[in-house]
Amino acid sequence: MSEGKSDGNHKEMPNGDMASEKDQWKYREPYTVHSNENFKSLYSGNCHCGQVKFHLSRDAPLQSKLCHCTTCQTQHAAPFQWAAIFHKSDINFEHGHHDLEWYDPTEKSTEHKLPCKVRCNFCHSPIMDEGRNMILLFPSLVHLTTDEAKAKFKPRCHMFYGQRVLDVPDGLPKWTGINETSELIEDSPPEMIADLERKRKEEIEKDIHPGEKE
Repeated sequence: MSEGKSDGNHKEMPNGDMASEKDQWKYREPYTVHSNENFKSLYSGNCHCGQVKFHLSRDAPLQSKLCHCTTCQTQHAAPFQWAAIFHKSDINFEHGHHDLEWYDPTEKSTEHKLPCKVRCNFCHSPIMDEGRNMILLFPSLVHLTTDEAKAKFKPRCHMFYGQRVLDVPDGLPKWTGINETSELIEDSPPEMIADLERKRKEEIEKDIHPGEKE
């Protein structure tokens, strides 16, 4: 049977296995297992019970954020969520990637439907949020053994700070919604607020036709 051929209920995967539609996620990133030749492990991590173990190949996350939205507060039973963004190809599961559970907070479903939240099905530790193109991994699971590593994962901004239940006066940029697309508020660095305001004024000036400024 050629790769990708389906009998209606099952599909042939790249390794020759037949997978049901329900289990095809196991053979796609971020869950497909990379060979050692194609994956360089720079960090390791695991859930609380150790059933789920993984490695990361990227030296530093693409972004590291603290999210104060009410969904994260409820799902994590915490005032905010700390998430580091990676490509799906940056993670390699060593063990337990078939022992996961999902939750779609939009439809309140436990099906593997993107975007969704991913947890260990034994200790229920949150592992990551899986999006359509990226993963938001929770750095508290990663073994950051050096000061250099901790610095690379350090949060760079706050999102949905308008929904906060706790003030965090750390001097980081604080956005009312998604970073870069909302308003900077409160404890945000003054120079960053001034720069954003300058850019907005420039955009307004571009939209004003000659003779309309008077």
